[in-house]
Amino acid sequence: MLEALIAGVRDLDVLAELARGRLRAKIPELTEALTGRFNEHHAFLVRLHLEAIDHRTEAIDEVTARVELMIEPFRAARDLLETIPGISTRAADVIVAETGADMSRFPTAKHLASWAGICPGSNELAGRVKSTRTRPGNPYLKGVLSIATLSAIRSSDTYYSAKYRRIASRHGPIRAVVAVEHSMIIAIWNMLQSGESFTDPGRDYYTRLRPERAKNRALQQLRQLGFTVTLEPSVA
Repeated sequence: MLEALIAGVRDLDVLAELARGRLRAKIPELTEALTGRFNEHHAFLVRLHLEAIDHRTEAIDEVTARVELMIEPFRAARDLLETIPGISTRAADVIVAETGADMSRFPTAKHLASWAGICPGSNELAGRVKSTRTRPGNPYLKGVLSIATLSAIRSSDTYYSAKYRRIASRHGPIRAVVAVEHSMIIAIWNMLQSGESFTDPGRDYYTRLRPERAKNRALQQLRQLGFTVTLEPSVA
């Protein structure tokens, strides 16, 4: 439509018919939206913007191709990282770029977490926690882990989403996000050290870990709703 406007087409019906995909269902709305003043000066400005977009798209494609070339020696590490829920190819690229995929620089997983700035501070005096802020760290690694964490906790089928909900219900969403980030960076260190891919413990990890506690919690919730519950073992 923009190219047609630049070329001088002003017939609203013709312009609306250029719609593709889901926009085809909105042709009346498009016709109304296209009603207005569009002169030669507007066409000049739109053409400049489209050319700028094309130029940036070409630059992005060139950089992407360069990244693929430079990441080749670290492809195995990137493939490992992509098995972690929430970590995309681009996120894995950033992790490799910032750490070099070389965990020998970090004696333990805690050292890596501290370097990334994903170790919650603990300033406790007389039983009162005064601050739990994370320390400054590598901003690029910390940023990409935050994005990966938000992606991972959106899924209801992963250990990370279960961990987030568990902590958020007691300590709030911010602490829960930091806790998941910390778990993720620990997993990254261990995976790059061992060369093993990520194994998700599953969303029912905490239920399997403490089944009696999970049972008692469910019973308590039912009693609060006014139910009397009698439990019988299921027949295998």
